[in-house]
Amino acid sequence: QSQLVESGGGLVQSGGSLKLSCAASGFTMDWYAVGWFRQAPGKEREGVSSISSSGGNTKYADSVKGRFTISRDYVKNTVYLQMNSLKPVDTAVYYCATRWSGSNHEEQWVDLIRDEFNLWGLGTQVTVSS
Repeated sequence: QSQLVESGGGLVQSGGSLKLSCAASGFTMDWYAVGWFRQAPGKEREGVSSISSSGGNTKYADSVKGRFTISRDYVKNTVYLQMNSLKPVDTAVYYCATRWSGSNHEEQWVDLIRDEFNLWGLGTQVTVSS
């Protein structure tokens, strides 16, 4: 059974850092673009960052540019989201998701369109206190 498991969330003070992990089991993520999304209470789920299947292309929401960094480890079959300079507005449940990108010329595909991603994890809570 294919699944994604997020970890690394927690409670951190404003200005602090956390590193989220998205581990895949039951399949290899080599041919998938991977995205991080977040959902705060009462708000829509929004895209935070994504990385292409090749690892050579990344995309960030304007709100996190310069503070968050996405990366992937093909050996560990895991994608990471390093979050620095955290703010209370970053408080949300963070989800990772995958999009098949194994077709021709899709190895560089990245985007933050939620409907493009079809396998989702259950999320990890990130809370940033002021």
